[in-house]
Amino acid sequence: MRRGHEVTIETWERWQAAAEAEGMVFAAAPEYHVFPTRERPLKPYEAVARAALVSQAVVQEVRPDVVVADILTLAPALGGELEGVPVATLVPHLHPAMLPGWAPYSMGARLPRTPIGRALWRSFDPVVRRGLEIGRRDLNETRRRLGLPALDRVHGGLSQELCMVATFPQLEYPRAWRPWEHVVGPLFWEQPFGDVELPPGDAPLVLVAPSTSQDPEQRLLRAAVEGLTGEDVRVLATTNRRPPPEPIPVPANARLVEWVSYERTMPRCDVVVCHGGHGTVGRALASGAVVVVVPAAGDMNENGARVDWAGVGVRLPRRLATPGAVRLAVRAALSDPRLRARARELAAWSAGHDGAARAAGLVERLAQRTRASRAATLAVPMLPAASRTTA
Repeated sequence: MRRGHEVTIETWERWQAAAEAEGMVFAAAPEYHVFPTRERPLKPYEAVARAALVSQAVVQEVRPDVVVADILTLAPALGGELEGVPVATLVPHLHPAMLPGWAPYSMGARLPRTPIGRALWRSFDPVVRRGLEIGRRDLNETRRRLGLPALDRVHGGLSQELCMVATFPQLEYPRAWRPWEHVVGPLFWEQPFGDVELPPGDAPLVLVAPSTSQDPEQRLLRAAVEGLTGEDVRVLATTNRRPPPEPIPVPANARLVEWVSYERTMPRCDVVVCHGGHGTVGRALASGAVVVVVPAAGDMNENGARVDWAGVGVRLPRRLATPGAVRLAVRAALSDPRLRARARELAAWSAGHDGAARAAGLVERLAQRTRASRAATLAVPMLPAASRTTA
């Protein structure tokens, strides 16, 4: 909107107020249960096919120049394609496609450094390809139901018109990027929230920021608060509005709050302890804080591997999320000057590279091409019907 565009966002109703506060037009996205429901089991791609028709109606009404769809939300991408509108993909994390000889995505294994390591992981490639082919088959079945042609490639949810990867290039393994792929840098947004009182003193500040969706028992939160008791650090820990099953004793060097603004707080931190969600990792590194990652699920394992590989933090396996292990991990994060120096390098890069501006510029270019193509089509004189033939 700041660049003079009209933006409509299709998302869940819980975000309507936030979207409208940012000046966007809100459209409610369908919310289906993709696991067994009260009526009958609904497979994921059945839900996508239904939702795509809803998104198509939104596209018909709005008539946008471009549809930008999250990699995990195929419906708006399909809705845009049904209406002939160019579609851009936003990947709000690391690029999910791994090259031959790399470990499968989200396994948590680092990039192999030797021919033997690459050969080992290459032996897994057939298994990975089978999984990708299953995904392609399911997507093509959805496309068939919608009257769209089948795709002959895997990762069909990634646009080949524009694919924006919203992460640090320093966290991406070296690869030859295709012309439509752009690593734009992390994209940040959070609901407004004020400052919280920090623990007193001038010791290094450690923020404990557990996942908002994983670890319902708050194991990491409990282990971190207990493990850092008596350490020469200040601890700010948040429950993220998810009260632990049992009260957590709070030592003198710590404060436990229900919510905290990462944007306002992380620049003051020396270390951030988290499960490894990409948004948390990205904000911490953009703030120059070293990250201690204790992966919980999904791409958190991959994020932890990249943090380790890039030299910007310490990775701790989930099974070792104990007070003693967290204490040692934080000590390592604070005592290694190379980690802090590397984290500050990423913070400096982030300060000089506005990910949102870069992404917006790429979308504008795609929109301009769309308008130019439409104008050229309208400018071509119509030939007599008998003359409109193709070879």
